[in-house]
Amino acid sequence: MSAVFTNVAPVFLLILIGWIVARTGLMSEESGDALAEFVFKIALPTLIFRTLAEAHFEGASPFRLWIAYFAGVAVTWTVGHLMARRLFGRDEKIGVIAGMSSAFANNVFIGLPLVGRSVGTDGIVAISILLAIHLPLMMVIGTILMEHASARVDGGGRRSLLAVLRQVGTNLSRNPLVIALALGVAFNLSGLGALPVVIKNVVDQIAAVTAAAALISLGMTLRKYPVHGNLSLATVMALLKLILLPASVYGFAHLLGLSHAWTSAMVLTSSVPTGINAWIIATRFRSGQSLAASVISITTIFGVVSVSFWAWLLS
Repeated sequence: MSAVFTNVAPVFLLILIGWIVARTGLMSEESGDALAEFVFKIALPTLIFRTLAEAHFEGASPFRLWIAYFAGVAVTWTVGHLMARRLFGRDEKIGVIAGMSSAFANNVFIGLPLVGRSVGTDGIVAISILLAIHLPLMMVIGTILMEHASARVDGGGRRSLLAVLRQVGTNLSRNPLVIALALGVAFNLSGLGALPVVIKNVVDQIAAVTAAAALISLGMTLRKYPVHGNLSLATVMALLKLILLPASVYGFAHLLGLSHAWTSAMVLTSSVPTGINAWIIATRFRSGQSLAASVISITTIFGVVSVSFWAWLLS
């Protein structure tokens, strides 16, 4: 258990450091936003590119990995949606945000650093493969469901599926992570071999700061997601996120026979706190912002317990 704690504790301590830095005013909110932008646009894409450029896939198929993870997402999202609607009596828009908040893990800022520490290179490869479709799929589904819910709750028309796909596709084509994924796979398949020494040294140095910078920047931005309102519903969605989602992914990974490294990577990244994309969708449709913000904060506060448990179980 001490070995598990050694891997997990630094992840959440770095988030705490970021929160303290912002809370005490040692660094301004603008500094936190700038650090997050550096991580998202430069550091994380560099790490993903290097990992995929140097990876040895050895014919491994990504489909079982995707099925195992997204089957768990589907189970959790459905349960969260139904509980918000039937148990708490909320409208369909809140149901969508509740389901999304319970099933949208922060795979980028927390999942990647955590899996890198706990599983190693094989785990980062698995996360990179997941990221290839995670953000596009989750954002498309979330947007379509919210379009449908808004039309039913608020009245009026809704955009066509083609219009939604066009908007999401345009956004993703400019996404640094998506571009890095494509470039990394393309370099790997090109047969060019290793990166030139000078370029590799630069890439390695940028990649080396990714984990710490990502976690500190996340801690600095947590002040934007205070716990207020919808506390009972938010607590239930947080429990689904920290318990049901990783349990479901764990079960499907075993049913599909994923390797231990890939199973560990999928379960660990599914056990991390909720990602900010749930809040972004809520803000876009002006519904459930406080719910999404509360789930993000609650899962971040108690995520160390969930992550430690699953890391111990997988070890």
